Amino acid sequence: MQQFRWRHLGAASALALATAISPAFAGPSDDTLRAAMSEEILNLDYNYTTKREYIILAQLTDATLFNIDPETQEVLPSIATSYEFFDETTLDVTLRDDVKFHDGSKLTPADVAYTYNWIKDERSESNAAGVVRRWLDTAEVTGENTLRFHLASVYPLVIRDMAARIMIRKDGTYDAGGEVDRDAMAQDLIATGPYKVASFEPGTELVLERNEDYFGEKPAIGTIVVRNIPDIGTQQAEMMSGGLDWMFKVPLDLAQSLGATPLATHLSGNDLRVGFLVLDSHGYTDPEGPLTNVKVRQAINHALNKPEMAEYLIGGSSEAIHTACHPAQFGCDTSVTDYPYDPEKARALLAEAGYEDGFTLPLWAYRDKAAAEAIAADLTAVGIDVDLRYVKLQSLNQARAAREIPAYFGTWGSGGTADTAAIARIHFDMESDRNMSGDQALADEILSAEQTVDQEERKEIYSSALGKIADEALWAPLFTYSANYLVSPELDFPLDPDGLPRLQNSSWK
Repeated sequence: MQQFRWRHLGAASALALATAISPAFAGPSDDTLRAAMSEEILNLDYNYTTKREYIILAQLTDATLFNIDPETQEVLPSIATSYEFFDETTLDVTLRDDVKFHDGSKLTPADVAYTYNWIKDERSESNAAGVVRRWLDTAEVTGENTLRFHLASVYPLVIRDMAARIMIRKDGTYDAGGEVDRDAMAQDLIATGPYKVASFEPGTELVLERNEDYFGEKPAIGTIVVRNIPDIGTQQAEMMSGGLDWMFKVPLDLAQSLGATPLATHLSGNDLRVGFLVLDSHGYTDPEGPLTNVKVRQAINHALNKPEMAEYLIGGSSEAIHTACHPAQFGCDTSVTDYPYDPEKARALLAEAGYEDGFTLPLWAYRDKAAAEAIAADLTAVGIDVDLRYVKLQSLNQARAAREIPAYFGTWGSGGTADTAAIARIHFDMESDRNMSGDQALADEILSAEQTVDQEERKEIYSSALGKIADEALWAPLFTYSANYLVSPELDFPLDPDGLPRLQNSSWK
């Protein structure tokens, strides 16, 4: 058995205010870290949510069976102390015997088995269901601190999925008395993590208190208050006056200008999120449209000045990419075909494809407007008449599901998972509307990488699949993202290489 060891103010204005304001950074004095989030926080149960904000909160309130070391990608214990594959589709897991829920009750294997079986259950409608259903048959209790997972098929990422997505709930949480209640933990969360909910006003404020019964290393800071502040200018004002200790998703110019003052520290770290264009190579929107021509798709790739977008629009650690994954992810082969920025080459390819006079391209986007406009400008410069449709994500999702989008600027963070599987399957599975290639053979090849536990074989499969995506220019990969934060000068907030903010690791200087 494998055992584990623990192991948008200008700089000048900001400087002027710095001398005018004597901020009372209350954080250390009352041991309270005050954080801001732009997105509304309405549901505390990560089993029923997806956004990055909810991942951050789940890291604070919840615990999973395993953890992944963000530095080494090594599997670490959490609620579980060890695991063993009895055979390729049978996994035995041993649990700690000292894990308590926030209400003081002891966690048992029955709670773990119930959680996994419920999420797989069709009645659950959980956001995590897709993750579990791809590999779980059933989970059963086998002893006082043990349980067995019966896998539906060989799946090499099962431990990683357990570490990243499934939050353990008490037996019967969602269907007590036979009545299904998917919102049972939405506001009154009972979990097992390092912080527990003291109070919650949905869309306004969440107050978390250190869980003194937490089984792991207890966090250094006693209280964390998370406020919903949609307006970045209001967040900025709060940071300058000492009302906030932590901001994220900070625009680069604001992060640099305010970070240059004594009022805040600018931190920039890696992020597994990547930006890209998805092109309707299959012809869902137009069976004979220009995007079905590989030379047109190659021209689009050559037309985009990705290095400048990365440097000037994203900044920090952002870099241009040319493969359909993040270079830090396992299996992300960066030796595939590249299309360097070359407008003349782009025009020549368009002419060869019969579009020397260009064509009209509806381009959809939902975030990072400056980047979307830069993409549109680069394509316009080589003769493509871009109709930029900047919409809400919900509108883009609906149009994409209806196969009404010929091209869109998308991003994907892989849930902080440093494995190509986290981006490849969802974008090239034939059942996903994100897949605009219509290539069954490619989808089968990508799926086959999840059906072998041989890591070298997985690398070879991803290399082949990514090579095909690049050769046929099914995407136009753009850049990696950089995470920009503003924090109180008195806060020590460590950055991890996977780009996931872990507020539970913060401390006062």
